[in-house]
Amino acid sequence: MSRPTRAFVDLQALRHNYNLAQSLAPMSKTIPMVKANAYGHGAVQVAQALADSAPAFGVACIEEAMQLRDAGIKQPILLLEGIFSADEVKVAASNGFWLMVENHQQKDAIINADVAHPVTVWLGVDTGMHRLGFQPDVIAEVYQTLNASRNISQPIVLTSHFACADDLDSSATLKQIDIFKACAPVTALQSLANSAAILAWPKAKREWQRPGYMLYGNSPFSVAQENADQLKPVMSFESAVISLRQIAAGESVGYTANWTAERDSTIATITVGYGDGYPRHAPNGTPVLVNGVRCPLAGRVSMDMITVDVTALAEVAIGDKVVLWGPALPVNEVAQYCGTIGYELLTRMPARVPRSYI
Repeated sequence: MSRPTRAFVDLQALRHNYNLAQSLAPMSKTIPMVKANAYGHGAVQVAQALADSAPAFGVACIEEAMQLRDAGIKQPILLLEGIFSADEVKVAASNGFWLMVENHQQKDAIINADVAHPVTVWLGVDTGMHRLGFQPDVIAEVYQTLNASRNISQPIVLTSHFACADDLDSSATLKQIDIFKACAPVTALQSLANSAAILAWPKAKREWQRPGYMLYGNSPFSVAQENADQLKPVMSFESAVISLRQIAAGESVGYTANWTAERDSTIATITVGYGDGYPRHAPNGTPVLVNGVRCPLAGRVSMDMITVDVTALAEVAIGDKVVLWGPALPVNEVAQYCGTIGYELLTRMPARVPRSYI
C-alpha cells in the first residue's frame, strides 16, 4: 500500500470557478493563469480540463509554456515575464507563445529578431505596483515602435497589475485604473483584472481578464465577499493517522519539545510534513481535520510527519482520514495560522505528493 498523503483535485470545481469568472465579465476573454504548476494543482491537467473553454493560458516563463505544448495544449500561451534572452523570441514565434514586453531590452530583442512569424505582445505598464512595466509617460512611444514592427502581430494588448486589489477598502486600485486609462492607446486591447479585480472591481473589466487564485477556489480577500463566496475549493490535501499513543500530563512531543501536554492526552502521528509542502512554521494549535473533526497540531512539523492532539475525539484509529486543507478547512485559514498566504502553501507543494484528479 502506498503512502496515504495525497492531493485530490476536483476538476468540476475548477470549471465552476472558471465559469464564474466568465459570468462576472461576459464581454471579456478569460485567460487562466496556470503558472507555478497551476498554483500547485498540476498545470497540464488543469489546462487539459479547461482546453475546451480557455482561449489562451498564462505562465511565468518559456519552460512552463513548453511543458504545456509538449502535453498537447494548442492554445496560445502568454509568458507573463516575457523573454529572458533574445533567442527565446524565435522559440516563442515558432510555438505560438505570446510575449509580455516590460522593458526596452525585451522590446528591442523582439523587433530585431529573425522570425518567420510575427508574435503577439502584451505591453506592460507600471501603474503603481513598481515591479514590472514601462512608465506611463513612455507608453505611447513604445506602443508606436512595437506597432510599426513587422515582427509584431496586431493588435497589441496593453496590461497592468494591481498592487492592492485584495484590499476592498483601498483607493489604490481605482488610482491605478485611472493611470492606466490616461496612457492607453486607443487602438490597443486591454487587460487589467486579476482574480481580486474580477470578483470585486467592475471598473477593471477589459477585453482580457486573468483569473489565477480564484480558479482554484480560494478567495483573495481576508473578509467575506459576495462573488468570492461562490468559489469552490479545488484541492483537498489529505493524509492518514499512522500511529497513536497515550502520553501523561507534563510530557512533551516532537523536535525541541515545544508542546507539552497539560492533561493526559492522545497523540496521533500523521504522515505529512514539510517534505510534502505542509509548512514547517505551522504553530501549535493549527487545525487539521481528523475524521471530519478539528484537532490541533501538537509539536513541531517534521519532514515527513506531524503530531496532533486527538484527545477530544470519541474514536480514532490508525488509518483514519486526515484533511490538511480542503473545502471544510480553507487553505487561507491554515495559512493565517502560519503567518503566510494560501498562495504560498499551494504553490510550494512538491511533486512528491501525488495528485489525483476527480
